[in-house]
Amino acid sequence: MPEPPDSSESDPESGAASEVEHDKQGLELAKSLAGRLKQQAAKGGFKPVKRRRRPRIDGAQISSARPDDRDPQRLTNTLGRLMRDQGWEVDVAVHGVMARWPSIVGPEMAEHCKPESYDDTVLTVRTSSTAWATQLKLLAPDLVRRLNAELGEGTVTVVNVQGPHTPSWRKGPRTIRGGRGPRDTYG
Repeated sequence: MPEPPDSSESDPESGAASEVEHDKQGLELAKSLAGRLKQQAAKGGFKPVKRRRRPRIDGAQISSARPDDRDPQRLTNTLGRLMRDQGWEVDVAVHGVMARWPSIVGPEMAEHCKPESYDDTVLTVRTSSTAWATQLKLLAPDLVRRLNAELGEGTVTVVNVQGPHTPSWRKGPRTIRGGRGPRDTYG
């Protein structure tokens, strides 16, 4: 059985001696630094380092243990607050109703009548034919009642019903300059 190497001998693989010699210059530097620190402490101690505080922004609060607006928030809460602050609640609700239009007016009427715009309590609806426009005009008071039940009272006061888009004869091959239009075309 081989004998363990002597602790005073150097390790052949690492090439390092088991006894470590210190750098004399580094030791002297550490001793002189420790001496200066002792002298400074005897004279009056160390003054604490003053940290610069960040300038406080007007209205900024100091962080605390209680939750506040600077903490991470749920997206639904943040979007709700944004809509409320910007006054978009009614517009978002109206667009939600427009997305559910077939369930409000029925699938057959939704196929022929599409909501186009909402502006200041007036809902504009475009129909596919004049017959559907007449039908919707008759049902307008009931539609206003249903929409106000969904959105809140007073949100929709008028349903502006518009018929289908008709061709314009102001441009094209059947235009007459200064004339009376297409009347003589259907003669």
